[in-house]
Amino acid sequence: MEVALLSFSSSLSPLCHNRTLTLTPKSPNYPRHLTIRSAVSRSKKEETVETVKSHLENCHLLAAINYKGLTVKQFQDLRRTLPDTTKLVVAKNTLVFKAIEGTKWEALKPCMKGMNAWLFVQTDEIPSAIKPYRSFQKERKLEDNDFAGAVFEGKFYAPDNFKALETMPTRAEVYAKMLGALQSPAINLVSTLQAPAIEVIMVLKAYVKKLEDESNAA
Repeated sequence: MEVALLSFSSSLSPLCHNRTLTLTPKSPNYPRHLTIRSAVSRSKKEETVETVKSHLENCHLLAAINYKGLTVKQFQDLRRTLPDTTKLVVAKNTLVFKAIEGTKWEALKPCMKGMNAWLFVQTDEIPSAIKPYRSFQKERKLEDNDFAGAVFEGKFYAPDNFKALETMPTRAEVYAKMLGALQSPAINLVSTLQAPAIEVIMVLKAYVKKLEDESNAA
């Protein structure tokens, strides 16, 4: 880190007139407080990156929310509405990208602009995790503070196709659908298997859980 001090003049020699003095951390006259401030700033950035990485553990969805204009109190009110499985973090785009670079979450790169808050959803019940913010947004008429995008299962969802995330079936709905398919003609089961991959996965998970419950009961 270098610090360029303001130009100065000297009556001692014309050669010193309007000279700029540049100091580096190794210079004897380098301001000590700047070194400390730089170290604290670097430490804080590293801490933010590690926080983001920790929230990505067991994360099912990561979304960016445009928060320009939101007050501290509004953030506090919003956090109180979120379930325990959802975390809201305010961090610079550069630090978030450093945490997700090289991972499946890197698909969120299109959101790395503007002012964003980051929503970490650590449950597969995606619609119920997104709903609190939608309600908050509607109640306070914050149309401009919308989702900038999200990544789910490695796929990027732009604001225009966010509806697909908000209308995903719940675990109970998938379970009911699976039971119905097992009790219906084979053609219905084939139809279920032709559904989007996420629905098939959730159906199979529900069926496995049913078998485990029956086994435990026995």
